[in-house]
Amino acid sequence: MKFGILTSGGDCAGLNAVIRSIGLYLLNNVKNAEIVGIPDGYGGLIRGESYPLRREDFEDILALGGTILRTTRQPFKKMTVAEEGGSRLSKMVANYKKMGLDCLFTLGGAGTHKTAALLRMEGGKVIGVPKTIDNDIYGTDVTFGFQTAVEVATEAFDRIFTTARSHSRVMLVEIMGNKAGWLTLHTGIAAGADMILIPEMPFSLDAVCDFVTARVNAGERCTMIAVAEGAQLDYEAKFKKEDRAFVRTELGETTVTRHLSEVITERTGAEARYSVLGYLQRGGTPCAFDRLLCSRLGGYAARLAAAGRFGVTVAFAGNKVTFNALADIAGKYKFVSPESDIVRFAKDIGISFGVNA
Repeated sequence: MKFGILTSGGDCAGLNAVIRSIGLYLLNNVKNAEIVGIPDGYGGLIRGESYPLRREDFEDILALGGTILRTTRQPFKKMTVAEEGGSRLSKMVANYKKMGLDCLFTLGGAGTHKTAALLRMEGGKVIGVPKTIDNDIYGTDVTFGFQTAVEVATEAFDRIFTTARSHSRVMLVEIMGNKAGWLTLHTGIAAGADMILIPEMPFSLDAVCDFVTARVNAGERCTMIAVAEGAQLDYEAKFKKEDRAFVRTELGETTVTRHLSEVITERTGAEARYSVLGYLQRGGTPCAFDRLLCSRLGGYAARLAAAGRFGVTVAFAGNKVTFNALADIAGKYKFVSPESDIVRFAKDIGISFGVNA
């Protein structure tokens, strides 16, 4: 059997660990297994590029960050748009057949899974593996790369806290997460944030400033605020992302974190600063939890392929590795519920979410 592997979308820690696990399982358990890597995600499949992967290619990559296959983003909305030579989807289907693949492993996030579902509908034998530091893929308790990002962001938050306390400042730390606030929520709780602002809970400037003022009046030396990059003001909640960006540009604002730091300084008199962690959260060596998770997910995906079970994505749910049909999870997201146990717990220990009671 011939198997293809690609990594699509944003990079994260653990991609190589999954590639390694898939490769080793197939080589050890499938007779005459032939494995090819497809470079640059779906971009490589669109161009019809691939190269053989041998046992030595899977050595010494368990702890290696990034992806040996490289990756690109291919917007889902452009997949079926007519272009010269056919749509991107039609090119991928043609090249899938030309390569003679018996199965294609797609390692990626929500967009990657939506495109994988399209390939499945066109007859491709596809198996997905859920990757994203946002942890927002429906049907799985956790995605690989998430825990490493939490560890990295928490360490950065700890370091910034020492500066905040030394200078008696309000420090806002911007953490990745456009649609879902899982990374910010887990980091904020783990790092002892005083306030957590996430996309699912639009915040009030008044509530934020009142909270900071109360802490200053109580003699607190500093205030630490974890802010998801997709966090939004309460009056912005009615806007779509594109419209929200337009309004902010018209007002001369860049990120919500920078705007919030300026407002806090102006309204409360407290010295506020902000730090954007950015790509720091996606790079580097996967933590032990992710190495184990990646190994289990990759091996299970390869096991499904060997058994002829296609059109699925693997998942980790109820403390075990399982799978979901691509058709059931593609296009769906997992969001933080304001009524969830973890949010209630955070509130119970005094963490504010910038929402008026």
